[in-house]
Amino acid sequence: MNGVTNPIETGKRVSQEQPVEVSRLTEHLFRHEAGKLVSVLTGIFGIDRLQLAEDVVQEALIRAMQTWPYYGIPKNPAAWLTQTAKNLALDLIRREKLFRDKQAQITITFEQWSPDSGAEPSAAFESEIKDDRLRLMFVCCHPLLPAEAQTALALKTLCGFSPAEIAKAFLTTEAAITKRLTRAKQRIRELGIAFEIPTGEEFSVRLDVVLQTLYLLFNEGYKASSGPKLIREEICQEAIRLATVLAEHPAGNLPQTHALLALMLLNGARLRTRVDVEGNILRLQEQDRAHWDRAMIARGMFYLVQSAAGEEISHYHFQAAIAACHASAEDYKSTDWAKILSLYDQLIEIDDSPVVALNRAVAVANVQGPKAGVEALEAIQNRGKLSSYHLLYAIRAELEIRLNHRKTAAEFFRKALELAETKSERTFLTKRLKACEGSAI
Repeated sequence: MNGVTNPIETGKRVSQEQPVEVSRLTEHLFRHEAGKLVSVLTGIFGIDRLQLAEDVVQEALIRAMQTWPYYGIPKNPAAWLTQTAKNLALDLIRREKLFRDKQAQITITFEQWSPDSGAEPSAAFESEIKDDRLRLMFVCCHPLLPAEAQTALALKTLCGFSPAEIAKAFLTTEAAITKRLTRAKQRIRELGIAFEIPTGEEFSVRLDVVLQTLYLLFNEGYKASSGPKLIREEICQEAIRLATVLAEHPAGNLPQTHALLALMLLNGARLRTRVDVEGNILRLQEQDRAHWDRAMIARGMFYLVQSAAGEEISHYHFQAAIAACHASAEDYKSTDWAKILSLYDQLIEIDDSPVVALNRAVAVANVQGPKAGVEALEAIQNRGKLSSYHLLYAIRAELEIRLNHRKTAAEFFRKALELAETKSERTFLTKRLKACEGSAI
């Protein structure tokens, strides 16, 4: 692509000592703007040209990384990136015969996308941008696409994550993710999946997949599958951003959407207190609640109230209500564990997964004592599915400590340590094991 970027007034020239600042800014900007740009360009070019839209946006980011260190960071970086993507796209249109008959119409559409560094898109066009993001969301989460491809495609197209980042998040190779993405896009073309928000019964089916994908995205950010960091806040923020787009759209303005968004916000409010300055895990009772994000909690409570409309209750409702119990407690001791246990008892009726049962066992221990908690752990159905899950053994160890069975607790900590994936989890478990062996807990 050889399009020339129209200059937008730039700010202070970047010194040689500031390449890291440029890198961080472009990464932050790309996270926020990539999905919007890809969605709009896909709406213009067609879903079969999804790769083309991604290439244009990627090239715009490369231009930013190449020019900003020398000419300075623009006063409005988002407008600069948008204008560059527009110019690259228009240049491509002029060179491709396929689009020449559509050039006038596309040019008019681009004109609504104001290049003015200080201007905002019109309300109508801003609404169209949101519609395009929602359309792309439903394409990425089409039930005829493999489940593992749906989340990868959403991370790539809607959140701007690279194949390498996605591979790291899901414990696989970059080559495997690249193949997964390529096959997913090929499948979209083969099936002729429409770039649209489905209606009727198909909408309900697709919505469930969309919500599940957003839920998985948030969870991956809340507790990373691997890597040096326990938390990847940028993934959580993207999941919240996409869920908000869905909840605010007439098509997605439904109780289960509001419940999921409430769950994300209430848990997301605690993100920055879940680890200390060195990245070490802080348990719920160790977190400084004064630093919980009260604005996010308020938003979460608002959406929790919104989710009460209608008669259907999803597992997101119960999980959001449990998160609300934690968020509303002044301190750990005042947590309403009896209510939390009641909510888990109701949740397990509609979701009897071993992980839900594991979390319920913690609530049982806090209401009825550690012995009852151990019994609840041993009574979990399909417990074998948790055999490689380090938290099963970590929780058991904590309960054995409360029963003053330190030797047994140490054995469970060692097993948990063998299975833990992230550096922060291994560090935490090592400290707990040493304290247990030294009777210093």
